Amino acid sequence: MSEAFTLQVNGEERTCSPHTSLPTFLEQLGLNPRLVAVEYNGEILHRQFWEETEIKAGDRLEIVTIVGGG
Repeated sequence: MSEAFTLQVNGEERTCSPHTSLPTFLEQLGLNPRLVAVEYNGEILHRQFWEETEIKAGDRLEIVTIVGGG
């Protein structure tokens, strides 16, 4: 069994299990994947690629929550 690893999420260190997809990781953080935008290692990651993106050791994520209102 593989060990959990660390990555940066909004400047904070977090841990993740191997072979975790981006949407699963977002849910583990308590976020609704439909209501966030994600910068993955310095680039905006389009939603169509989220399911095939596995979180890896040393990744850097910036996650922005979409807020409605006026």
